[in-house]
Amino acid sequence: MKRLSSFTRDGLVFNVVDQGPLDGDIVVLLHGFPQTASSWDALAPLLHAEGYRTLAPDQRGYSPGARPRGRYAYRTSELVDDVLALIRTADPGTRGVHVIGHDWGAAVAWALAAAHPNALSTLTALSVPHPAAFIRSLFTSRQFLMSWYMYFFQLPWIPEVALRRLYRSGNPARATKMTAGQPEANTLRDVTFLITSGALTPALNWYRAMPFNPPSRLSPVTVPTLFIASDADPALGPKCASLTRDYVTGPYTFHTLPGVGHWIPEQAAPKVAALLRPHLSRQDSTEAGEFHNLGE
Repeated sequence: MKRLSSFTRDGLVFNVVDQGPLDGDIVVLLHGFPQTASSWDALAPLLHAEGYRTLAPDQRGYSPGARPRGRYAYRTSELVDDVLALIRTADPGTRGVHVIGHDWGAAVAWALAAAHPNALSTLTALSVPHPAAFIRSLFTSRQFLMSWYMYFFQLPWIPEVALRRLYRSGNPARATKMTAGQPEANTLRDVTFLITSGALTPALNWYRAMPFNPPSRLSPVTVPTLFIASDADPALGPKCASLTRDYVTGPYTFHTLPGVGHWIPEQAAPKVAALLRPHLSRQDSTEAGEFHNLGE
């Protein structure tokens, strides 16, 4: 058994941060927009202390060796198959892996769990609800207005120009409501990477591929699932979080973090680690379909 620094799929090369005990159960950490594996720097050590090995890839578009052209290359089915390639490379055997995703990483994790439940031991989604619950909430709440940036990102080249101007403004951390609660150093880290690394258009292509990702095709999630939302998230409201229960038939726990913004892995790492402890070990011994609503 050896450390992974990368894995390949269909000629693409993905960077991976592999840490923690090599013989520990594997936890795959999937970042969101506009971040990389570094977004897990606060949470991963807490998992290592519990005996878990973490694999945090820089996903498609973020790894320099995995930036195919065109938005169609960034549809969810491709993103899911990328994670499956990582799991197979790590070779966890029959145990499956724990998957934790934040933001877009959570959307990929939901799709992975729905399509390939045998590959997972547990699913944890941070901030982002089940995709079908999100779509329903667009027509039944303020979510349509809260998601304004998703429509903006559908435009060609204009979002790139706007984000580059934001970066050149000298203080991108104060220029957008989306960074509320996030340390300015982390925002500057993420925006600098996005603008200077060549990842900007590939990262936006995750949004531009959304028309190719019909949530209706997703099966109900049967694996033990923990969904952690927050009540100060400027991008996601409570309606889509509450609707997520309808799309999980396995053991399900839902928790809302009070006073926390969108960047849960960095803003609330100790609280997330505490919630993960029973979930990853399955100490709660819940039966399929049982629902726990904690802190809502």
